[in-house]
Amino acid sequence: MIRTITHRLFGMLVVMLIVVTIVFVIVRVTPGDPAAVMLGPDATQADIAALRSQLGLDRPLLVQYGQYLADVVRGDFGRSIFLDQPVLTALADRAEPTFFLTLFSLLIAVAIALPIGIYAAYRRGSLFDQAATTLAMLAASIPSFWLGLILIQFFAVRLGWFPASGYGGPGASFAERLGHLVLPAVALGIVSSALIIRFTRASMLDVLGDDYVRTARSKGMSETRVVVRHALKNALIPILTVVGLTAALLISGAVVTETVFSLPGVGNLVVNAVLRRDYPVIQGALLVVAGLYVLINFAIDMLYILVDPRVRT
Repeated sequence: MIRTITHRLFGMLVVMLIVVTIVFVIVRVTPGDPAAVMLGPDATQADIAALRSQLGLDRPLLVQYGQYLADVVRGDFGRSIFLDQPVLTALADRAEPTFFLTLFSLLIAVAIALPIGIYAAYRRGSLFDQAATTLAMLAASIPSFWLGLILIQFFAVRLGWFPASGYGGPGASFAERLGHLVLPAVALGIVSSALIIRFTRASMLDVLGDDYVRTARSKGMSETRVVVRHALKNALIPILTVVGLTAALLISGAVVTETVFSLPGVGNLVVNAVLRRDYPVIQGALLVVAGLYVLINFAIDMLYILVDPRVRT
């Protein structure tokens, strides 16, 4: 088990090193001078030269890479050109909406997908199974931003049940802010549930026909106990994998959804940084998102060890 954890941690470090290298290269291969792009068309040559010196772009490429790697290891992701504050501070100030949006969307997706996927596999070939498969394919084909606009039109504009945009004012309570996340979380959760439904159904179908399930039924166990305690327990590995993948995809999917609902989260910050050519923020956001991907994968690997004792060997 210790060897497995050590191997996973080493893999995390390798992946992050590759990501840091890619992020470094992306800025250097961007057409034009990054300093000139950051300052805009009205910048003078003296301003461009000063910014190049400040960013260390006038030094040899290997020296720049070494300095950038050292800064990242220290947690220094640079300073936002437009916001004039450290990148990590800018990301931290906008982390709350993105975190709760991702969390609630994942909970909604799992709450929808698990019961439907399990029952569809149990009733294989039935009308419910066919309807669940069709709805999963339909949900997978719906863009989250389009569904978000439909929810805004119906539940916010017509019915007035939920706010259409924003995250509450400076003095808004936590409950009020969470109310602003209902519609975007539902939009992301419905779209994300499609993949979990399909994997849950497929994984359950693989185990429902196994010998130990038939043995459990022959002993007179109730169907609920057979399905939940025996079949679902042994089908959890693929389900955990797709739930982890969904959580990672929700982080990137929040970019568009936050823009539609005008949420002041990390996704909205990245969109504005791209429009303003704020490269330090873009670089920092890429590294943070990549780090979250890696951490989610590591957490799923650890859950494998807890769920399936065979993984420990």
